[in-house]
Amino acid sequence: MQKILSYLRKAIENYNMIEEGDKITVALSGGKDSITLLMGLKALQRFYPKHFDLIAISVNPGFEFFDSEFLKDTCSKIDVEFFEAESHIKEIVFDIRKEKSPCSLCANLRRGILNSTAIEHGCNKLALGHNEDDVLETFFLNMLYAGNLSTFAPVSYMDRSKVTLIRPLIYAPEKEIKKFIKRQNIEVMPKNCPMDGISKREDIKEMLYKLTVKIPNVRANLMGAIKRAEINGWKEIK
Repeated sequence: MQKILSYLRKAIENYNMIEEGDKITVALSGGKDSITLLMGLKALQRFYPKHFDLIAISVNPGFEFFDSEFLKDTCSKIDVEFFEAESHIKEIVFDIRKEKSPCSLCANLRRGILNSTAIEHGCNKLALGHNEDDVLETFFLNMLYAGNLSTFAPVSYMDRSKVTLIRPLIYAPEKEIKKFIKRQNIEVMPKNCPMDGISKREDIKEMLYKLTVKIPNVRANLMGAIKRAEINGWKEIK
Protein backbone atom coordinates (compact mmCIF):
# COMPACT_ATOMS: atom_id res chain seq x y z
CA MET A 1 0.00 0.00 0.00
CA GLN A 2 2.87 2.43 0.69
CA LYS A 3 3.85 2.58 -2.99
CA ILE A 4 0.27 3.21 -4.08
CA LEU A 5 -0.07 5.90 -1.41
CA SER A 6 3.08 7.61 -2.67
CA TYR A 7 1.62 7.80 -6.20
CA LEU A 8 -1.70 9.05 -4.85
CA ARG A 9 -0.22 11.70 -2.60
CA LYS A 10 2.10 13.03 -5.31
CA ALA A 11 -0.78 13.54 -7.75
CA ILE A 12 -3.11 14.94 -5.11
CA GLU A 13 -0.56 17.48 -3.89
CA ASN A 14 0.78 18.40 -7.35
CA TYR A 15 -2.70 19.29 -8.56
CA ASN A 16 -4.48 20.30 -5.32
CA MET A 17 -7.03 17.52 -5.78
CA ILE A 18 -8.26 17.45 -2.17
CA GLU A 19 -9.29 20.42 -0.06
CA GLU A 20 -10.49 20.68 3.52
CA GLY A 21 -14.07 19.48 3.92
CA ASP A 22 -14.40 17.74 0.55
CA LYS A 23 -16.89 14.93 0.17
CA ILE A 24 -15.43 12.58 -2.42
CA THR A 25 -17.10 9.72 -4.21
CA VAL A 26 -15.08 7.03 -5.94
CA ALA A 27 -16.56 5.73 -9.19
CA LEU A 28 -16.40 2.04 -8.30
CA SER A 29 -16.58 -0.32 -11.27
CA GLY A 30 -15.18 -3.36 -9.48
CA GLY A 31 -12.00 -3.47 -11.57
CA LYS A 32 -8.45 -3.30 -10.24
CA ASP A 33 -8.05 0.46 -10.74
CA SER A 34 -11.22 1.62 -8.98
CA ILE A 35 -10.74 -0.80 -6.09
CA THR A 36 -7.11 0.30 -5.67
CA LEU A 37 -8.22 3.94 -5.73
CA LEU A 38 -10.93 3.32 -3.14
CA MET A 39 -8.57 1.48 -0.79
CA GLY A 40 -5.84 4.05 -1.32
CA LEU A 41 -8.07 7.02 -0.52
CA LYS A 42 -9.47 5.22 2.52
CA ALA A 43 -5.93 4.64 3.80
CA LEU A 44 -4.95 8.24 2.99
CA GLN A 45 -7.99 9.55 4.84
CA ARG A 46 -6.58 8.30 8.14
CA PHE A 47 -3.55 10.60 8.14
CA TYR A 48 -4.02 13.27 5.44
CA PRO A 49 -3.84 16.77 6.94
CA LYS A 50 -6.97 17.90 5.10
CA HIS A 51 -10.15 16.21 6.32
CA PHE A 52 -12.38 14.68 3.65
CA ASP A 53 -15.35 12.29 3.59
CA LEU A 54 -15.45 9.28 1.29
CA ILE A 55 -18.20 7.21 -0.33
CA ALA A 56 -18.41 4.88 -3.33
CA ILE A 57 -20.93 4.92 -6.19
CA SER A 58 -21.33 2.16 -8.78
CA VAL A 59 -23.36 2.48 -11.96
CA ASN A 60 -25.15 -0.77 -12.78
CA PRO A 61 -25.06 -0.88 -16.60
CA GLY A 62 -27.30 -3.92 -16.83
CA PHE A 63 -24.68 -6.46 -17.85
CA GLU A 64 -25.17 -9.98 -16.52
CA PHE A 65 -21.72 -10.07 -14.96
CA PHE A 66 -22.29 -6.95 -12.82
CA ASP A 67 -22.11 -8.13 -9.19
CA SER A 68 -23.78 -5.73 -6.74
CA GLU A 69 -23.15 -7.93 -3.73
CA PHE A 70 -19.44 -8.11 -4.46
CA LEU A 71 -19.22 -4.30 -4.60
CA LYS A 72 -21.22 -3.89 -1.40
CA ASP A 73 -18.97 -6.38 0.37
CA THR A 74 -15.81 -4.69 -0.93
CA CYS A 75 -16.95 -1.37 0.55
CA SER A 76 -18.19 -2.93 3.79
CA LYS A 77 -14.79 -4.50 4.48
CA ILE A 78 -13.10 -1.09 4.56
CA ASP A 79 -16.03 0.79 6.12
CA VAL A 80 -16.98 2.92 3.08
CA GLU A 81 -20.62 3.75 2.39
CA PHE A 82 -21.79 2.26 -0.91
CA PHE A 83 -24.50 3.41 -3.31
CA GLU A 84 -25.64 1.77 -6.54
CA ALA A 85 -27.18 3.70 -9.43
CA GLU A 86 -29.38 1.73 -11.82
CA SER A 87 -29.13 2.48 -15.55
CA HIS A 88 -30.17 1.33 -19.02
CA ILE A 89 -26.69 1.60 -20.54
CA LYS A 90 -26.62 -1.94 -21.93
CA GLU A 91 -30.07 -1.56 -23.46
CA ILE A 92 -29.31 1.84 -25.02
CA VAL A 93 -25.77 1.22 -26.26
CA PHE A 94 -25.80 -2.45 -27.22
CA ASP A 95 -29.43 -3.51 -27.75
CA ILE A 96 -31.11 -0.42 -29.26
CA ARG A 97 -28.29 1.50 -30.95
CA LYS A 98 -26.06 -1.54 -31.50
CA GLU A 99 -22.96 0.67 -31.41
CA LYS A 100 -19.92 -0.81 -33.19
CA SER A 101 -17.66 1.51 -31.20
CA PRO A 102 -19.61 1.83 -27.94
CA CYS A 103 -16.92 3.09 -25.56
CA SER A 104 -17.48 6.84 -25.98
CA LEU A 105 -21.27 6.73 -25.62
CA CYS A 106 -21.07 4.27 -22.72
CA ALA A 107 -18.54 6.48 -20.91
CA ASN A 108 -20.67 9.62 -21.42
CA LEU A 109 -23.82 7.94 -20.12
CA ARG A 110 -21.97 6.49 -17.14
CA ARG A 111 -20.36 9.84 -16.33
CA GLY A 112 -23.70 11.63 -16.40
CA ILE A 113 -25.22 9.12 -13.99
CA LEU A 114 -22.18 9.32 -11.70
CA ASN A 115 -22.39 13.11 -11.62
CA SER A 116 -26.09 13.22 -10.80
CA THR A 117 -25.74 10.51 -8.14
CA ALA A 118 -22.75 12.28 -6.59
CA ILE A 119 -24.82 15.47 -6.33
CA GLU A 120 -27.71 13.55 -4.71
CA HIS A 121 -25.35 12.44 -1.96
CA GLY A 122 -23.78 15.85 -1.39
CA CYS A 123 -20.41 15.15 -3.03
CA ASN A 124 -18.33 17.91 -4.58
CA LYS A 125 -15.55 15.66 -5.94
CA LEU A 126 -15.74 12.58 -8.16
CA ALA A 127 -12.61 10.41 -8.17
CA LEU A 128 -11.91 8.30 -11.26
CA GLY A 129 -9.44 5.42 -11.39
CA HIS A 130 -7.45 6.33 -14.50
CA ASN A 131 -3.80 5.31 -14.17
CA GLU A 132 -0.60 6.38 -15.94
CA ASP A 133 -1.15 3.89 -18.75
CA ASP A 134 -4.60 5.38 -19.37
CA VAL A 135 -3.05 8.85 -19.64
CA LEU A 136 -0.61 7.72 -22.33
CA GLU A 137 -3.09 5.51 -24.18
CA THR A 138 -5.62 8.35 -24.35
CA PHE A 139 -2.90 10.67 -25.65
CA PHE A 140 -2.11 8.27 -28.51
CA LEU A 141 -5.79 7.57 -29.23
CA ASN A 142 -6.52 11.28 -29.58
CA MET A 143 -3.43 11.91 -31.69
CA LEU A 144 -3.82 8.94 -34.06
CA TYR A 145 -7.61 8.78 -34.40
CA ALA A 146 -8.72 12.38 -33.79
CA GLY A 147 -5.67 14.34 -34.93
CA ASN A 148 -5.21 16.37 -31.76
CA LEU A 149 -2.68 16.49 -28.95
CA SER A 150 -4.67 15.94 -25.78
CA THR A 151 -5.39 13.59 -22.93
CA PHE A 152 -7.72 13.83 -19.95
CA ALA A 153 -7.02 16.45 -17.31
CA PRO A 154 -5.78 15.57 -13.79
CA VAL A 155 -8.50 17.87 -12.41
CA SER A 156 -11.53 19.25 -14.22
CA TYR A 157 -14.42 21.31 -12.90
CA MET A 158 -17.81 20.75 -14.52
CA ASP A 159 -19.84 23.95 -14.60
CA ARG A 160 -23.23 22.28 -15.05
CA SER A 161 -23.00 19.86 -12.15
CA LYS A 162 -20.59 21.91 -9.97
CA VAL A 163 -18.67 18.65 -9.41
CA THR A 164 -14.88 18.44 -9.80
CA LEU A 165 -13.38 15.35 -11.42
CA ILE A 166 -10.09 14.20 -9.91
CA ARG A 167 -7.79 11.40 -11.05
CA PRO A 168 -5.46 10.55 -8.16
CA LEU A 169 -3.89 7.47 -9.83
CA ILE A 170 -2.42 9.29 -12.84
CA TYR A 171 1.16 8.63 -11.68
CA ALA A 172 0.59 4.94 -10.93
CA PRO A 173 1.67 2.56 -13.72
CA GLU A 174 -0.79 -0.22 -14.42
CA LYS A 175 1.83 -2.84 -13.56
CA GLU A 176 2.18 -1.41 -10.03
CA ILE A 177 -1.58 -1.58 -9.54
CA LYS A 178 -1.57 -5.21 -10.70
CA LYS A 179 1.26 -5.96 -8.25
CA PHE A 180 -0.69 -4.35 -5.41
CA ILE A 181 -3.82 -6.36 -6.17
CA LYS A 182 -1.84 -9.60 -6.41
CA ARG A 183 0.31 -9.07 -3.30
CA GLN A 184 -2.67 -8.08 -1.15
CA ASN A 185 -4.73 -10.97 -2.56
CA ILE A 186 -7.55 -8.56 -3.39
CA GLU A 187 -10.54 -9.90 -5.28
CA VAL A 188 -11.77 -7.89 -8.27
CA MET A 189 -14.77 -8.31 -10.52
CA PRO A 190 -13.58 -10.73 -13.25
CA LYS A 191 -15.07 -8.65 -16.05
CA ASN A 192 -16.71 -5.24 -15.99
CA CYS A 193 -16.93 -4.34 -19.69
CA PRO A 194 -17.95 -6.44 -22.73
CA MET A 195 -15.33 -4.59 -24.80
CA ASP A 196 -12.41 -5.78 -22.64
CA GLY A 197 -9.59 -6.93 -24.90
CA ILE A 198 -11.17 -5.91 -28.24
CA SER A 199 -11.17 -2.10 -28.28
CA LYS A 200 -8.89 0.41 -30.02
CA ARG A 201 -7.39 1.08 -26.60
CA GLU A 202 -6.09 -2.49 -26.51
CA ASP A 203 -4.24 -1.88 -29.79
CA ILE A 204 -2.66 1.25 -28.34
CA LYS A 205 -1.75 -0.64 -25.17
CA GLU A 206 0.14 -3.20 -27.28
CA MET A 207 1.86 -0.43 -29.25
CA LEU A 208 2.96 1.29 -26.03
CA TYR A 209 4.32 -1.99 -24.68
CA LYS A 210 6.43 -2.51 -27.82
CA LEU A 211 7.72 1.06 -27.60
CA THR A 212 8.70 0.51 -23.97
CA VAL A 213 10.69 -2.59 -24.89
CA LYS A 214 12.64 -0.66 -27.53
CA ILE A 215 12.91 2.63 -25.60
CA PRO A 216 12.92 1.88 -21.84
CA ASN A 217 12.42 5.51 -20.78
CA VAL A 218 9.68 6.28 -23.32
CA ARG A 219 6.93 6.49 -20.68
CA ALA A 220 8.81 9.07 -18.60
CA ASN A 221 9.62 11.03 -21.77
CA LEU A 222 5.97 11.09 -22.85
CA MET A 223 4.71 12.12 -19.41
CA GLY A 224 7.35 14.85 -19.31
CA ALA A 225 6.33 16.11 -22.76
CA ILE A 226 2.66 16.24 -21.74
CA LYS A 227 3.54 18.29 -18.64
CA ARG A 228 5.92 20.63 -20.46
CA ALA A 229 3.33 21.28 -23.16
CA GLU A 230 0.77 21.89 -20.38
CA ILE A 231 -1.71 19.69 -22.23
CA ASN A 232 -5.20 19.84 -20.67
CA GLY A 233 -4.02 21.42 -17.43
CA TRP A 234 -1.05 19.13 -16.86
CA LYS A 235 1.16 21.94 -15.57
CA GLU A 236 1.84 21.09 -11.92
CA ILE A 237 0.46 23.53 -9.38
CA LYS A 238 3.27 24.76 -7.14
